[in-house]
Amino acid sequence: MKILNVFVGIITLILFSSVFVSPEYLPYVGLLPFFIPVAWLLNFFLLCIGILSWRKWALIPLAVLLIGYRFTEITFQLNSPDEVSTPKVQVLTYNAHLFDYKRRLNGGEFDANVFKWLQEHPAEIKVFQEFYNDRTSSSRNALKLLGEDVGFESSYHVIDGQEEKRSYGLAIFSKYPIINEGKVFDNQRTNGAIFADMVIDMDTIRIYNSHLESMKINSDGLEDIEGVRDNYRQTLGKLHRGSLTRSRQLKVLVEHISFSPHPVILMGDLNEVPYSYTYFKLSENLKNAFETAGRGFGFTYNRILFFLRIDHIFSSPTLKAVDFKTHREVDYSDHYPVSATFTLPNSQDF
Repeated sequence: MKILNVFVGIITLILFSSVFVSPEYLPYVGLLPFFIPVAWLLNFFLLCIGILSWRKWALIPLAVLLIGYRFTEITFQLNSPDEVSTPKVQVLTYNAHLFDYKRRLNGGEFDANVFKWLQEHPAEIKVFQEFYNDRTSSSRNALKLLGEDVGFESSYHVIDGQEEKRSYGLAIFSKYPIINEGKVFDNQRTNGAIFADMVIDMDTIRIYNSHLESMKINSDGLEDIEGVRDNYRQTLGKLHRGSLTRSRQLKVLVEHISFSPHPVILMGDLNEVPYSYTYFKLSENLKNAFETAGRGFGFTYNRILFFLRIDHIFSSPTLKAVDFKTHREVDYSDHYPVSATFTLPNSQDF
């Protein structure tokens, strides 16, 4: 039994270490972190057996779990909302799936309630991935419905289509004045990253809206054992290629953030679980709002792989998250909206 604990411990430590290695430098290393939750649970199981049987080898899984305490922090939180009276700003990120997910999934007519919910949400800054705008239709003109109609300014980057008619891309909406905007990158198909600088009270904050390379997993094909057997090879290949592309996009994004003259809030569908090189690389200089103010597991994916948290909100350390929510009641997309509330830099005591 001791040998088994040592073996499992070594494998787990290797998996823990994999999040610090870019897939650009070691092929397929991006797949290893997916096994971290399984390894963590196995060590916890061995620890329980060791404790119940009063075995000294229980110290092995205990040591492994203590070394990997960071993975517990990023998985589950029990924070309570921090009631503060200082100036604060609320943000929201949403992969909108073209605002047409339910019709595409079940047929029928377009559901305009998605715009009603988004208009009524109190966030002063809202960013969208897979944003679709149709200027030829009053019910699908998202730029007008989420911008002009509610008094928000907007920054919109078209990835595909014609902006004056029908188009697709990334969008940032703000109740505050936008004084600068730009593109970080796009792949001219579906993914990319943009930014906008806005004046909030006496502060200028840079907002990043990022949609990193999609996993492209056929989740419908993983609903049963037969589907898993038929699709696992293809899925592993997609996961590998996706993690490699995201690591290259991440390099561009991190460099851009490093030159920001203002505190930043990075939001979006990063297509990465917390056990990933991307998550840990961003965490080197930014704080994750879920870890600071979240509760529960914070899963953000609205499909069969419901246990994924791939929509994230990061910020500069000078912006403290005091609340974080995953809006699981909002099922207009294959992602749930995620919101967070931050105190502003000039409202904090440093």
